[in-house]
Parts: sequence; structure tokens; C-alpha cells
Amino acid sequence: MLEIIFETLLDALKMTPILFLAYLLMEYLELKAGDKLNRSVLKVGYAGPALGSLLGAIPQCGFSGAIAGFYTAHIVTLGTLLAVFLSTSDEMLPILLSSDIEGKVILKILLFKIFGAALCGFIVDALLRIFKKNRGISSDHIHDFCEQEHCDCHENIFLSALKHTLKVLVLIIIVSFALNVIFEYFGNEILSDLFITQPFVSEVVAGVVGLIPNCSVSVLITNLFVEGVISPSAMLSGLMTNAGVGLLVLFRLNKNVKENVLITLVLLISGVLLGVICGALWNLF
Repeated sequence: MLEIIFETLLDALKMTPILFLAYLLMEYLELKAGDKLNRSVLKVGYAGPALGSLLGAIPQCGFSGAIAGFYTAHIVTLGTLLAVFLSTSDEMLPILLSSDIEGKVILKILLFKIFGAALCGFIVDALLRIFKKNRGISSDHIHDFCEQEHCDCHENIFLSALKHTLKVLVLIIIVSFALNVIFEYFGNEILSDLFITQPFVSEVVAGVVGLIPNCSVSVLITNLFVEGVISPSAMLSGLMTNAGVGLLVLFRLNKNVKENVLITLVLLISGVLLGVICGALWNLF
């Protein structure tokens, strides 16, 4: 039990600096927002899926949590949020690098995830613009976010950013601890048994399992691939939907539950389809 507590706190500690810096940036934008700054936010925002897919590929789940906050405050588009979620893989890269998997295979997995995530992000943003369903991005909405969180942005942005970070971390620690206990005593064997070899079924199961907001999921899925238990397409489906703590933070900050559920469904469908497509292309590269 002490090991589980230590692991949970260590994971939370790793993502704390990223979350704090993200909230600090939001507080600064809210305090200094102006027309020029808003134009800069717009310019970066619409190119966000490309940048987001690269950012998410860094083995650190804190980025997905930070981008969920940015999305709630209307700083980034839905496509950018989706790109980060799809490219996030928590512990995948360290496990692959420490295994006997060839370097070219690891590179192939990373490229599939990065390009697939960016492509999905751009498609989602394009569709939202075509059907005029995009929420719009502007630093002006950060004020609404701060009002929702009851922070005092104009008094001390560092203190306000710290408050935001601690609120989110408390939820992350509680949920992560509960999930770590489940995985330690019950979860690994049960989840391993769910992965069956039938085409497409295993990809769907892996995608659903990947939605669980815990790094143990990425460890499990990656290890099953390394051991040859699941196919590359099932592995990619599970890791595409495994957005770290991103979904957890999104449901915590974004009060539109219907929108959160829809985003989760889009993430699941996109992850499974990308897994199937990449699996079909696996031997071509």
C-alpha cells in the first residue's frame, strides 16, 4: 500500500510544474489580454493540432491536463485538444525504449501517433468551421473560467495559478490512488483477459480500456504489445485513446457534461479508427 501511495504522489508531483505553468500563463493572459494578444492566440490556436500532436508525444501526461484547462478557457480549439489527447501515451516510450523492440518500430509508432493525431485534429477543426459549430478561441474567455473557479486573478497571478493547480491535483491524486489500488489488486489480470485476438474487436476493447485516466493503462497496453499478446493495431488504438489525466481534468473544469461526453466519444472513435488504419499500414513502412 505504501508503494501505491508513493507512486500516486510521485506521478502527481511530476505533472505539478506543467499544470502550474499552464495556469500561470492563463492568469497572465487574463490580466494582460488585448487585441494584439487575442490575435496571437487565434493565430497559434488554429495551427494548434500540429503543435499539440508533437507536445502530446512527450512522455508526460501533465500536458493533456494542461490543454484541457486551455480548452475550457477557449484558448485552444477542439482539434488541438483532440490532437494532444490522441498523441499522449504516458509511459509508452520509456517502456518501449527499455524493451527489445527495434528502434525503427518505436519510431514508426511515434510517427503514426503524431501524424494521426494532427490529422484528426485538423479534420475536426475544419468540420466545426464548415458547420459553424466552433466555439471560437479568445483570451477573453479566461475571465469566465476564473470566475467559475472563484480565483483572485487580479490580486496575485502566482497565488491564483497555485490555487488552480492544487484544486486539480487533489482530484487527480484521489482518482489515481483509487485506480492504482484497483490495478494492483484486481485490474491487470481482468483487463488482460479482455484483449482478444478477433480483428476490430480487440481494437475497440483496447480503445475503451485506454479511456481509463491512469498511467497504469499505458503500461499494461504497451507491455502486452511488447510480449506479443496484442497486435500493433490494438496497441495503437489503446494508446491513442489513453489521454492520461486529460479527460479527468476536462470533466473537472468544463461544466458542459454533454460536451465532455461527446469529446470522449470522438476520442474513442478516432483512436479506434486510427489504430485500425495504422495496423493495416503497419507492414508497408
